[in-house]
Order: sequence, then C-alpha cells, then structure tokens
Amino acid sequence: MISPVGILGGTFDPPHFGHLRLAQELVEGLGLSEARFITAGLPPHRSPPFASPQQRLEMVRLGIAGNPLFALDEREIFKPTPSYTVETLLDLRRELGAMQSLCLFMGTDAFLGLTTWHRWRELFGLAHIVVAQRPGVAGITRAAATLPAELLDELNRRLVNEPEALRDAPSGAILVHPVTALDISATQIRSDLAAGRSPRYLLPDAVLDYIQTNGLYKDINGT
Repeated sequence: MISPVGILGGTFDPPHFGHLRLAQELVEGLGLSEARFITAGLPPHRSPPFASPQQRLEMVRLGIAGNPLFALDEREIFKPTPSYTVETLLDLRRELGAMQSLCLFMGTDAFLGLTTWHRWRELFGLAHIVVAQRPGVAGITRAAATLPAELLDELNRRLVNEPEALRDAPSGAILVHPVTALDISATQIRSDLAAGRSPRYLLPDAVLDYIQTNGLYKDINGT
C-alpha cells in the first residue's frame, strides 16, 4: 500500500512553529509520505479569521517552503460555505482513491470534542485519526471517563498502538502519538503584534516579514 498521507487542517491565522513542528514529527514518526496543510475558508466552530483567505494561504505557502514533506492544499480556502472536515475528506477520497491511507491530525482537545463535528462518525470511514499528544496534557485514554459514550465506544474499538496499523487499512484507526510540547498559539502571536511586541522565534521569519509588510493584526485589540 502507498505510504499514508497526513492532513493538517486549520485557519493558520497565522501559521507558526507549533503547526510546523507537529506536522514534521508526525510525518517522520509515522512514516507518512507527506503532510497536506489545508487552510480553512470559513471554519464552522470558531469566529471568522482575521487575515483574508489569500493572506492566510500565502502565509502557509511561505511557512512550508523548502520542506519536501509538506504540501499546500487549497481545496477549502475559497469555499463560500463552511469548511467541514468530512466533506474535505470525501473530496480527497475522490482524488486519491479508496485505498490510499489518510491520517487526519488533531490535538487532544479536538479529539475530546469530536462528537460536536459535522457528521463526525463518517470520519472513521474516510481517514485514520492521529491524536498528537503533548507532554503534560492528559491523554485520551486517561480522559476516557469524561468522553461521551459514543466516542468512548469508537475509541475502544479503534485504538491502535503501532504506526504500522495505519498502512494496513485506508481508514478507521485511532492512534495517539507523542509530539514536542511547543506552547505557541496564533492568539498569542496576534496579541503580541497588536500590542507592538515582536513574535519573532514563534513563527518562521518569512511569515513574520509578510505580516509586517502587509500590516496584519495591528488593530485587533489582542483578540
């Protein structure tokens, strides 16, 4: 079977080293062929992004430049309707075929809230779920007692311990993989910029230069 493809979605408003390092560690640690960065156009679970679709797309392009393991995927960014992950995965399936292994990256908090996602049960038939586990954050198995019953049932049936399981089938598994703890957030970066502080070393220089050249995030009151 072809090496699995990783999928990292987000608003990337802006993209930072937390995003990039997580993708790097998961691709290398799990033996994936690449990580596709899919920039959301209209995220359904949060307020609209501050930067425009084109600006966020360009920032991701600059952030991943030069890394052969990373690819930019534009299929969501200009959609006039909300960007639902299940629809994106269905589109990827049509493009890559039914047998291509797909690995959807998410953090622990996102997984714990998975039942709020649009048509969340269908995700397992379209991709594996890879939960990036940072040190010091309670793992999904330890948080099992707080999970909704339907999500706990899926976890118990689908949890695997070895990356090889991601190659054995195109979808359906849940794998928890440790990643380096980088306490960086786009909210923090926007707040720094709005307050006149430099977020240098929290994101790639090329991204920061683009932000400064285009005057992004200056007047958002740290939101």
